[in-house]
Amino acid sequence: MGAGGREFESLHPDRREYHSSLIKPSRNLGLSFYHILSYTQLYYNNYLFENTLKKKLIIALLLIVGCSKKPINFKATLTEKDGTFITFDLKDIEKVRVLKKAERYLSEPPRTVTEDHCERSQGDKHSYYSEGDYWWPDPKNPNGKYIRRDGETNPNNFIAHRKSMILLSDIIGSLSSAYIITKDEKYAQHAVRHLKAWFVDPDTKMTPNLLYGQAIKGRNSGRSIGIIDTIHLVEVALGAKVLCQSKSFKSKDQLLVKVWFEQYLDWINSHNYGLKEKQHPNNHGVCWSLQAAAFADFTGNTEILTWIRNQFKTVYLVQMMDQNGGFPEELKRTKPYGYSLFVLDAMAGVAQIASTSDDNLWTYELKDGRGMEKGLAFLMPYVINKKAWPMKPDVMYWNEWPVRHPSTLLGGLIFKNNNYLKTWIKLEADPKTFEVLRNLPLRHPLLWAKE
Repeated sequence: MGAGGREFESLHPDRREYHSSLIKPSRNLGLSFYHILSYTQLYYNNYLFENTLKKKLIIALLLIVGCSKKPINFKATLTEKDGTFITFDLKDIEKVRVLKKAERYLSEPPRTVTEDHCERSQGDKHSYYSEGDYWWPDPKNPNGKYIRRDGETNPNNFIAHRKSMILLSDIIGSLSSAYIITKDEKYAQHAVRHLKAWFVDPDTKMTPNLLYGQAIKGRNSGRSIGIIDTIHLVEVALGAKVLCQSKSFKSKDQLLVKVWFEQYLDWINSHNYGLKEKQHPNNHGVCWSLQAAAFADFTGNTEILTWIRNQFKTVYLVQMMDQNGGFPEELKRTKPYGYSLFVLDAMAGVAQIASTSDDNLWTYELKDGRGMEKGLAFLMPYVINKKAWPMKPDVMYWNEWPVRHPSTLLGGLIFKNNNYLKTWIKLEADPKTFEVLRNLPLRHPLLWAKE
């Protein structure tokens, strides 16, 4: 710990244990970002910094990180086979859908995890709780431990917190997209209300961990794979970053929302659950990187983003993708079509967030050609023509796929593929089936398109 940390301990020895978890040297900045976050949290709890100059310094430092405006490319000029040109304008395509949803959400009050509680949860009212999807009562012992039925979702699971988080993702995604289109502060103002309810207000905020995610009756109070539930915070972080441009998102609130995401990112990168999920050799590992990338991008943690880029190239491509561009761990499931779509979407999300001008994950290829373009070439023919799928249909929800997948859109824009973009336009943009929604965390492409 640097000198600033020792000074902090001398000022607040009674709070040393709590804040030591936040005060860590940052390798990616010339100052301790976690240290600044700690001071900021203390200030807004009236512990520290009555001096106005110090307040302004903290605000200036933190606003540099994670709220800068990135260039956005909403259009693509594509050449047809006959030599004619067409313009694909994403903002124009999304406008009617986004504004309709945003207007509806202006009257939607926040609903956080504190609104619902399951008697099987070992957490308090601020703790997120969910139950393993494919676990069911044992017919031979109905009151005993649950048993697994892969691919078959138990309809009696507690899903209230999941539904609330998915709703939050749709609200923030819609309102921040509407703000991109119109710059109307009414959308930003209402989005901020939801952000504060989930991440700032002490009466309604969610605790920044997932100790009780995907529990199994009689077996686990929570599991590492439960961390995948918070992929629905990815577009919340992206939307919050967009809203940093709005005067309705006050500096104080921006900082406190960032504090929450920094704490949660630190938890998934230090707790045993997070460390196990981080290395999970299938879609779970990719989804860890997807959300970690979004949270790191929002908070300015370049060290995490560097790790993710390396993991993408050395694990996701080398170990998880086969020579054809498919993902064997997903193809062997009872829902191979849905899982293949899911992991490719997650890969696309990671590539879009974590890529840099010097390290572009979209165009990176192994010597044998494996990369995002090969992954798309493997699966997109079956998105364009699902009837050609060579394997058995998924055991559940076969008819609900495909929808507007981010991998289809982003792959089409990046590789200038007319067929991908034309297919994306034709597909369902706002599916209603819960099973589809929980496996489609990226639904607001205006937050994703960039140069």
